[in-house]
Amino acid sequence: MIERAKHISSSFDSALYGLRNDVLMMSNLTDRIFQTAFEALLNRDSELCGHVIAEDEEIDILEKQVDQDGVSLLIRFHPVASDMREVVSAMKVSTNLERIADQSVTIARRAKHLNDRPALRELALLEPPYRLAVTIFHDSMRAFADGDYELARTLKPKDRELDSLIDNLNEKLVERASSDSEFVPSCVDLIFVARALERIGDHATNIAEESFWRDQAADIRHTYSPKKES
Repeated sequence: MIERAKHISSSFDSALYGLRNDVLMMSNLTDRIFQTAFEALLNRDSELCGHVIAEDEEIDILEKQVDQDGVSLLIRFHPVASDMREVVSAMKVSTNLERIADQSVTIARRAKHLNDRPALRELALLEPPYRLAVTIFHDSMRAFADGDYELARTLKPKDRELDSLIDNLNEKLVERASSDSEFVPSCVDLIFVARALERIGDHATNIAEESFWRDQAADIRHTYSPKKES
């Protein structure tokens, strides 16, 4: 019986290692197309936009693989406690990565529309929220890969900061559209890009929350730090 238990444990660990590696591979690909999409937007590079859209399919395939392997692990080994959380969190993280990739495709598609029209100076206003969204995403994956639950705790306030930047940006874009009707279509495209960045921040924060749940068996979703009274 002892030898049988060792065999099962070894098989489970090997399968879990493969599942985790697939998630990290998804993360690297998602990071690449996210940053490539924004590079294409800034440089008005429609060919680069096409690369982003094409590479999204690889991430979709990986997400399906993670789901299949995760379900297989749950059925074969019936893991409990921390082992079960490892499997479930990996599956949920892969779902959020796939959605970040989808938002990156949205950025690429909107960039292609923008490239057919005169450049808009407000494009530069997207860089600060983009940089913050990248930071939140990288930190969330570091929390997942390294088991850094303290880092995971820090991302919700950063996501709220991103939301605030996006709100301010949208106000400026609406003002520009109201004052110059020629640029209404471009302003609308930039608003959709800003919304994609906001959603990327949300999904990255979800990844951090899943990592915290995996490591600490505690749910920190829908919890907020109290604001200081002025």
